[in-house]
Amino acid sequence: MKKTFVFLFAIVTFSLSAQNFNKWSLDVGGGFHDIPFGLSPGSDINHPDLWQANIGIRKMFNENFGVRLGFGMNKIKGKSNNPFEANFSRVSLEGVANAGNYLNFQNWTKRFNLLLHAGVGFGQLDNVTPLNANNDSSFHLIFGFTPQYRISDRLSIFLDYSILTNYDQSRTFNGATVAGFKDTQATILNTSIGVNFAIGKYKRHADFWRKEEDSKLANEVEVIKQRLDSVENEVAELKNRKPEIVATETLVKELDKRYVKKEDMTLKNGEIITASNVNFIKELLSRGYVNVYFDVNKTEVQKGSIGAINYLKQFMLDNPSVTAVLVGYADESGDDQRNQRLSERRAKKVFEILVAAGINSGRLTYSGGGVDRSVGKEARQLARKVRFLIN
Repeated sequence: MKKTFVFLFAIVTFSLSAQNFNKWSLDVGGGFHDIPFGLSPGSDINHPDLWQANIGIRKMFNENFGVRLGFGMNKIKGKSNNPFEANFSRVSLEGVANAGNYLNFQNWTKRFNLLLHAGVGFGQLDNVTPLNANNDSSFHLIFGFTPQYRISDRLSIFLDYSILTNYDQSRTFNGATVAGFKDTQATILNTSIGVNFAIGKYKRHADFWRKEEDSKLANEVEVIKQRLDSVENEVAELKNRKPEIVATETLVKELDKRYVKKEDMTLKNGEIITASNVNFIKELLSRGYVNVYFDVNKTEVQKGSIGAINYLKQFMLDNPSVTAVLVGYADESGDDQRNQRLSERRAKKVFEILVAAGINSGRLTYSGGGVDRSVGKEARQLARKVRFLIN
């Protein structure tokens, strides 16, 4: 018994550890951009302007913090009055904070979340037109915020807004050299919509994992553990307690003393026999003090149980208004379907004996109760039975 409880507790503990989260994810997005600073006088783009794309590989060290390696490209086009075209490609390393945890999103939603990110990177500006413009490289700072919506345990969509400020950029985005141009004036605003794929064997990604979920589960496990400890103590107490065995002969004598046929309802030894004895017999029979028992895999009644059938027969003959339900049972050996059929055949066997003995079949019903799980393996003999429910 103790080993069973330890095994159950081990399963629960393992399920707790399985509530860990995936730390890796892949972010893919794209959208439009705007350039508020970084174009020479007379040059302009559409506001906003398509297109830009980005991809990132992210690892969360825990549910609160992580890092992201990102790659992206902006395709920058000038308006028709001063056309130009340039590609700005970039790579960046950013820290990521799960703001949803700190803002207690778990108190009102399990679908929405918010990430904040910031870091540094390197960029390359390649001018397509005009061809005589020289390419340029720069370093940049990037920061932004990313609202998320969880579609499934592994897939979520996001809307990201990021600001890139370039440093050490000597030319404008349209490839011009402008007197007094400051590299801090080169700024790109990116707005992206994309998808996030969680990578790993666990059910939930770190973005949507909440410590409170596992804390709640841990509390439940602790309660279960306390209950198991209590049950183990009770089992140990039962093992040390000597069983109280009432001999069959004693029980039969008690029944014979309490139950008297109607025609014999006279004074005996100064006692008055009343109708309350009938209710007493009903209670004893219905509570399972008198059962019919069977051998393993058998439907033939054990010889020692014939008296139980005779007792019910006589009780029903003396009380014509009484009806009885016969419920058969089997022990836990064998499969459930087989035991169900066996329990029903045992109940039917007792039904046939009582009908043959003169009890109207309309006063009897029978059914199979399957396995009697109230009896342990050590007492399987007590599970192979038919019990009476008296109405």
